[in-house]
Amino acid sequence: MNWLVAVIGPTGIGKTAMSVRLAEALHAPIVSADSRQIYREMKIGTARPGEDELSRARFYFVGSASVRDAYSAARYEAEALPLIASLHTANPYVILSGGSMLYVDAVISGIDYIPDVRPEVRARLKERLATEGLASLTAELERVDPAYYAVADLRNPRRVIHALEIYYSSGQLYSSLRVRHVQPRPFRTLKIGLRMERGQLYERINSRVDRMMEAGLEDEARRLWPLRALPALDTVGYRELFACFDGLMSRDEAIEKIKKNTRTYAKKQMTWYKRDEDILWFEADDYDGILNFILKETRG
Repeated sequence: MNWLVAVIGPTGIGKTAMSVRLAEALHAPIVSADSRQIYREMKIGTARPGEDELSRARFYFVGSASVRDAYSAARYEAEALPLIASLHTANPYVILSGGSMLYVDAVISGIDYIPDVRPEVRARLKERLATEGLASLTAELERVDPAYYAVADLRNPRRVIHALEIYYSSGQLYSSLRVRHVQPRPFRTLKIGLRMERGQLYERINSRVDRMMEAGLEDEARRLWPLRALPALDTVGYRELFACFDGLMSRDEAIEKIKKNTRTYAKKQMTWYKRDEDILWFEADDYDGILNFILKETRG
């Protein structure tokens, strides 16, 4: 029997460190399910695995694409599944590690069917974004699809518009389309969730942002500033610094915004995970408990 061990949880909680320890114990490779760590140019701001971690475990989908590439959860599913099948020929365990909810779900359950969008609907919503602003559209999303509103990245116009254009094109709620029929997979899955008291997690997030700045995030963002229109760079940590470079806020304000927006993202991740009754939750530092549980479930 082949097993996929998914190590999931909010940003900053220590998924990579736990995955590396489990990989060493299980002699397993790690498939990253982080939609931003896949980009080679975004090393510091995405908290990519460090040299020590990369030397201790085999990672896949880390720095394997360019920000100029068009990448999506559907493409990730198409590339990750055959890779996992190949990895399983040498080891019954593969670890899936990451906090990008759609990427994790794409591998474990499959991508949802999304109806076609009518061009006139898309054009009308883009015009409304330009004339009314994002706040008007997010308020409308809350009214028509409160379930998706609760987990959406409301600072991302593309996500807000996409949900509304699906609704106005098909009459279907985007949140209802995301309740998928699980696709069959040639492996069994264990979902290991890492949890931590919220205040402690927020302190870890704030400290991590400080370390990123010390490690050179500002210089990394400045190198990418000319490419800021690319979808890959519409990412916490970069868009705030881009705003700073554009003169819209000070450096200190940008740093505080990064911390705040990262905390908000962590909260949305936890909201998303609460809907999944298959996740087994452990304290973030409970390595022995997690490893013993995996061995019991897969060898019992």
